[in-house]
Amino acid sequence: MSTFGLLGLLVGFAGIVISLICLLAGQILGRGGKAGERAKERAETLSWAGRAAVVVGTIALTFCCAILVVAFFTNDITIDYVVRNRSDASGDLAWLFQLAGLWSGRQGSLLFWAWLISVFNCIVVFATRKGQRPLDNMALFVAQLVLAAFVGVLLFSEDNMPFTALAAQYIDAQGNLQGAALMWGMNTLLEHWAMAIHPPTLFIGYAGLTIPFAYAIAALIVNDDSDKWVRASTPYLMFSWFMLGIGIGLGAVWAYVVLGWGGYWGWDPVENASLLPWLVGVALIHSFTVYRQRGAFKRWSIMCACITFSFVVLGTFITRSGLVQSVHAFEGDPVSLVLFLALIVLSLAAGAVGLLLRRKSFGADVAAHDEIQSVASKEAAYYVNNLVMVVFAVLLAYMTIASALPGWLPFGGQALSAGTYNAIARPLGIIYCALIAVCPLLAWGKTDKAKFWKQARVPLICAIILFVLLMALFFTTLLPNYDAMIAAGGTEAEGLMEEGPAWYYNGLAIVGFAVASLLFFNAGLMLVRSLRANGGRRRFPALGGGIAHFAMSIILVGLIGSSMYVYERAGYMAYDEETDTAPEPFVVENYELTYVGNTVEEAENGDDIIYTVTFDVTRDGEYVGTVSPAVQLVQTTQQTKLIASVIGFPTEDLFVVYRGVNDAGAFSLDVRINPLITFVWIGFGLLVVGGFVALIARRRQ
Repeated sequence: MSTFGLLGLLVGFAGIVISLICLLAGQILGRGGKAGERAKERAETLSWAGRAAVVVGTIALTFCCAILVVAFFTNDITIDYVVRNRSDASGDLAWLFQLAGLWSGRQGSLLFWAWLISVFNCIVVFATRKGQRPLDNMALFVAQLVLAAFVGVLLFSEDNMPFTALAAQYIDAQGNLQGAALMWGMNTLLEHWAMAIHPPTLFIGYAGLTIPFAYAIAALIVNDDSDKWVRASTPYLMFSWFMLGIGIGLGAVWAYVVLGWGGYWGWDPVENASLLPWLVGVALIHSFTVYRQRGAFKRWSIMCACITFSFVVLGTFITRSGLVQSVHAFEGDPVSLVLFLALIVLSLAAGAVGLLLRRKSFGADVAAHDEIQSVASKEAAYYVNNLVMVVFAVLLAYMTIASALPGWLPFGGQALSAGTYNAIARPLGIIYCALIAVCPLLAWGKTDKAKFWKQARVPLICAIILFVLLMALFFTTLLPNYDAMIAAGGTEAEGLMEEGPAWYYNGLAIVGFAVASLLFFNAGLMLVRSLRANGGRRRFPALGGGIAHFAMSIILVGLIGSSMYVYERAGYMAYDEETDTAPEPFVVENYELTYVGNTVEEAENGDDIIYTVTFDVTRDGEYVGTVSPAVQLVQTTQQTKLIASVIGFPTEDLFVVYRGVNDAGAFSLDVRINPLITFVWIGFGLLVVGGFVALIARRRQ
C-alpha cells in the first residue's frame, strides 16, 4: 500500500505541475486585445487542459487519502504513519477514531490539508466552467501554486512522507509488532468525539481561505479592480469562516470536558493559531461588504485577503515548525520551518508588490471611494472594526511566537501567561463589541443625529433594563466569587491579582455587561430591519449578520462570567477502603458532594483501565444530581486521561474532576463552579446559525 500511495502522490504532483504550465501559458497567449483568433483558441485549449489537470490532481490526492483510511481500518502495520497514529479504542465511536488517524499526525494532516485545497480548486473549476474568465484561471493558478508547495513537501521531505514503510526491526517473524512499536498509537486524549471532528473542520476552513487569497492575487494579475473577484470569492470566505468557527468551538468543548482543568480556552499557541485567521476573516468579511456596496476599501481588501492567508500559514508554521512548545503541536522539522516561513513572506509580498505595480488602477478614484466623510458613519465603523481585528491578530501572533524571539525584543524569550493575553484581549474584545453594537444605527456617508437617537432610543431603554438585571447577578453571585477566591489565597488568587487591581478587574466586567446589553438589543433591531427591508423581501446576509451580532452579545456575557468569576476548590476527601465510605462530604460553596461508590473497569481493548468515583450532589440541601468523574489509564504507555463530570444549570456549571488518590488513600478532587458558561455554548450555537444563514444568502450589489 505504501507503493500505491507514493504513486498517487507522484500523479497528483504531476497534475499540479501540468495545470500550472497550461494555465500560465493560456493566460500569456490570450491576454490583451491584440491576440489573434488562433492564439485565443490555443489559449482557451491550454486553459481547459490546465483545468482538467486540476481535476486529475484532485482525484490522485483523493486516492492517497483513501489508501491511508483503508490502512487504518484494516490495521495495516506495514506503514509507519499508521502504526504511530492508530487507535485501539473500543465502543460505538471506534470507527471515528480510526478515521481520525488520517489527520491526527503531522504527515497525514498535511496530506489531508493538501487534499482539501485540491477539492476547493476542483470546485472552482466546475463553478466557473461555463463562463471561465482570465480572473478565474489566474485564481486557479495561484491556488495550484499553494497546493504545489504542500504536495512538494510531502514528496520531497522524508520526515513528511505519510507512506514510509515501517522499519523491519519493529515486525517479528509472525508479522506482529514488537519493541517500541507496541507503545505507539493515537494519544488517548484525542479519543473524544469533539477532538475527532475538530481538526478536519479547522483544516477545511484553512484550505478554503486559499481561494479568497488566490482571487485577490488574480485580480492584481489581470488588473481588474471591479468587485468580480470579491463576488467570486465571498462564498468560499463565508464557508471557510463558518467552518473555522465550528472547529474552534469544538476544540473548546474538548478542552472543557477532556483536559480536566475546568476551562475551554487557555491561550495555548496552537489554540491561538486557529483564532488568528478567524479574527482577520471577520475583518475581511466586513471589507468585502464595503467593497460590494460602496466600491471602497479596494486596496485594503486585497491586503486583508493576503493577511488572512498568511495567518493560516502562520498557524501551520506554529503547529509544525517546532518554533514554540505546545501540547497540541506536532514534532517540528526543518523543511516545514523553511516552507511555511517562505509562504508567509511570499503571500504578504505578493499583495504588497502587486498593489504597488497596479497602483494606477487600484488607486483610481480612491479619494472618492475610500474617504471617510464623518466619524459617525458606517465607513468609519467598518474601518475601526478592521483596525481592531487586525491589530488584535497581529498582537496575538507576536505574543504567541514571543518565546522564540530574541530577548531584546518586548516579551522576547518569554512564554506568556494566560493573564497576559487576557489583559489585552478583554478590553479589545469589549471595544469591538461596542463597535458592532453601534454600527447598525449608523448611516453611510454621515449619520443624521436626530435619526440616530430616534433609532437608538428604544434599544437603549431596553439595554438599561437588561443591564440592571445583570448587575443584580453580578453583585449577588459573581463579585462574591471573586472576593472568596482572593480571600482564599494561593495560586488562583495570585493569578487574579496579576490581572489588575480589583477596581479595574471588576470595572471591566461591568463595562462588558453594559456593552453586551446594548449589543443584544441593537442586534435585535438589526434582525427586525433585515426581515422588513425592501418591501418585505428578506435580506438574508443582514439577517445572518444580525444573528451573529446577537450571538456575540450572549457570548460576551458568558465569557465574563465563566472566565473571570470561576470559584474553585481543590482538596482531598478522606476515604475508608475497608468500609467503602467517606465520612465527610466535599463542600464547595452551597454544593455538597457525598460519596456513593467507586468502580474499576477494563475497556474492551484490554489496555485501558477506567477508575470511576460517584458522588451525589446537593445544592442548598436539595438533591440536584449525580457526578461520576473518572481517570482513564492506558497500561502500555502509562498515560492518563481525566474524564470530568459536569452538572449544568441555567446560570452555572458544577465541574468535578477526580485526580486519583494520595498516599493516605484519600480522593483527590478539583471542583469548580463556572458561572454563565451555558451562555458561551448557546452563543456559539447562534453564531454558527448566523454564519450558515449568511453563507447561503444571495448578496445584492
